Amino acid sequence: MKAPLARNADRLQFRFDAKQNRDKPSARQGLPPAVILPSVTVIIAARPEQSEIKALTASRALDYPPDRLEIIVARGKQPSVQRNAALNAAHGELIYFLDDDSVPEPKNLRRIVGHFSDPKVMMVGGPNLCPKDAPPLEQTFALVLASWLAFGPSRARYTPVGSVRETSEKELILCNLVARRQAMLDLGGFDEKLYPNEENALMDQLQAEGGKLLYNAQMVVYRRPRHSLKAFAKMLRTYGRGRAEQFRVNPTMGSALNFVPPFFLLYLVALPFLFWGLTTWRVKVLIPLALYALALLGQGLALTRAGAVRHSVAAIPLVVLSHILYGFGFWRGLFTSLKSPDERPPMEVTLEKVSS
Repeated sequence: MKAPLARNADRLQFRFDAKQNRDKPSARQGLPPAVILPSVTVIIAARPEQSEIKALTASRALDYPPDRLEIIVARGKQPSVQRNAALNAAHGELIYFLDDDSVPEPKNLRRIVGHFSDPKVMMVGGPNLCPKDAPPLEQTFALVLASWLAFGPSRARYTPVGSVRETSEKELILCNLVARRQAMLDLGGFDEKLYPNEENALMDQLQAEGGKLLYNAQMVVYRRPRHSLKAFAKMLRTYGRGRAEQFRVNPTMGSALNFVPPFFLLYLVALPFLFWGLTTWRVKVLIPLALYALALLGQGLALTRAGAVRHSVAAIPLVVLSHILYGFGFWRGLFTSLKSPDERPPMEVTLEKVSS
């Protein structure tokens, strides 16, 4: 069933006005003539009472024709519901999703709109980076998020990896993501039972329908990590819970790697009982722990190339913490109650269309 994705894709083919541009120097030199850029709606989910929205200020500074740019702030208390409401109200051919604290580089849209000339491309995203002026603790958090041992291929969400390539939901993140509006509407938008990971489930659906997802390392937003250890720990548990709930709703082989932290946590819990309960196998049950310690050492050495030594040293125990808390959240997410919108009280969403 690949028709829904292709049904409106032709609308995003860039239209050239050869007559208008034939006498311009760029045309005579063989350069591409001017194009009519696709219309874009920026959607920002915010809290009801929130006054300062960094993403709104940054969106107004995007290097894109104002008559082709629409900005919608969706206020509420359930981001997937808010984004669906804004998606249904949007007029843009493309939707640029930003979190309220995302600060995109001004040229982001111009860097990536050309990717959508391929009608199979459904989403394009890039990394969100920690600002250089962030406090030391947040820079340490950023190192953990960008480390292979902590987040595997998903590290590309927090540091530029490679250039432009096809990818999967593992490397894309909703705080910096451009998508075809109609393709999302054809699939019903975000699954409102999920938060977080509502975008990951939708990406899996788009790929199952034959769509392409692209990663562009130059499409960057700046976004500070969590401000405290408590907030960082809560984020790790939430990520684990969200992945487990996504797997329950939309099981795919892509989630196989995410089972490693919960099984590692199970191993740690069982280790004292195994060690003291066995005699001949006592040393062997410690082998996985020894290999893990070596991997931590290697990751610590690798991190020194990406950040200050003091941040790299501080990141090592946080890598361990990320595995434990993500695993805990994953186990919790396997048993949480997932309620459809019909089973929940109505959630009020306020949409604010802001001039660019």
